[in-house]
Amino acid sequence: MYQKLTPKQKALTINLDPTIYGTFAEIGAGQETVRHFFRAGGASGTIAKAMSAYDKDFSDAIYGKEVKNRYVTQNRLRKMLRYEVALIEERISRENNPNRKFFSYANTVTTINFDKTVKGHGWVGIRFQVKENEDYNEIVIHVKFKENDATLQQETLGNLGVNLIFGAFNYYDNPRTLVESLYDDVAKDNLEIDMIDFNGPAFAYVDNRLMSLQLVKNGMTDAVIFNSQGNNMLPADILYKKNIFAVRGSFRPVTKVNIDMLQNGLEMFMKDAICTHDETEVLIEITISNLRADGDIDERDFLDRVDVLGKLGYTVIVSNFSEYYRLIDYFASYTNGNIGVAMGVNNLLMVFDEKYYKDLSGGILEAFGKFFRNGMRVYLYPYKDPETHELLDSETLKVGENLKELYKYFKLNERIVDITNYNPEFLEIYSRDILKKIGCNIKGWENQVPEGVAEMIKERGMFGFKEDFSLKQFS
Repeated sequence: MYQKLTPKQKALTINLDPTIYGTFAEIGAGQETVRHFFRAGGASGTIAKAMSAYDKDFSDAIYGKEVKNRYVTQNRLRKMLRYEVALIEERISRENNPNRKFFSYANTVTTINFDKTVKGHGWVGIRFQVKENEDYNEIVIHVKFKENDATLQQETLGNLGVNLIFGAFNYYDNPRTLVESLYDDVAKDNLEIDMIDFNGPAFAYVDNRLMSLQLVKNGMTDAVIFNSQGNNMLPADILYKKNIFAVRGSFRPVTKVNIDMLQNGLEMFMKDAICTHDETEVLIEITISNLRADGDIDERDFLDRVDVLGKLGYTVIVSNFSEYYRLIDYFASYTNGNIGVAMGVNNLLMVFDEKYYKDLSGGILEAFGKFFRNGMRVYLYPYKDPETHELLDSETLKVGENLKELYKYFKLNERIVDITNYNPEFLEIYSRDILKKIGCNIKGWENQVPEGVAEMIKERGMFGFKEDFSLKQFS
């Protein structure tokens, strides 16, 4: 457990370190971060320059123009960081300043608007050295403001900036602590961090997907997204004004059922929404509750699952949404486009279980108002009971007696529709049986998972798989 310091204590600690020297470039919310360092005392040996290029023309003259004139972007932030470091290297002689570790801190943000309809957001980052002769490292984060006052947002941003600079130099060898320390003297109700990216020699061992998982696990954001290449993605960048189609699951392991559900449900969704693949974002969702199915989160297991889904070409969203309506609410905050969800019969029965909505003042009706908002549609994949062999779909499943009429309403209005073009052979595939066979090294499961997945499971020893060497030596 690290010792929490105030922003003033952190700024003074940095100022009193004669080896740390750098610049501050803050755009959009005053110079709240550097203010802490000026006020702490001893700043003359730390601060090479502090600036705010507020005017767009002046900013363009320094950092270059941006595509579509968007200034609050990750690309803009990284340009600022690298430009400022290059200036230090150009203007400050290493010979005259031995043992100095250079850095540049920058942010580009927009705070709450006058009408208080847009809370504001921004990019914050630092480029820094751990040792004078080493290459530079970068930490970049995206923040969303929650406070309703611009001055308060500026103060929060200032505290965050101090935490980031202090963390970079003091916790670079423990990124988990660094992430946790970003909220020192910052309330989670005031600020959300929904993306973080580490790169550089000091972070060669860091998997940014695990750092994203920490954001969700620690309640710093509701959801994080990474693409099939494993890169952290800003939710707004990939969801904004898109049609969204999602499938939730634990994917331990991903099976042919999961892919059949997704592909056939997606085909129906695009016909209903009259949209193309380019206009649609397809997401595989894993909730924190699914990751905690066996207790605490097994991070190796988590990365293995994400790698398999990435190999299949899918974008993954990890969320803390136990209830489906919260997931749809989240999507709707980014888009007015069509939203569709594919799910199995058991998941739909859980949606119609009132016990999950006791904390809502409006109960299940409030949940359904959010879940079935703006034409949202459920694409239901049938389920075959392994004992009775009964086929359950939207026509044959049974909800609680008091919810029958409500269910009929959504069914008649085609808010719940059956996936009809499914492969009947896949209905005999059950993930729990596959998992048991993998753990006990029983053959026969390999053809029940998508192509290439069995090989990954065996190579990595996923889900308790162990090669039977006793048989191999006699073959």
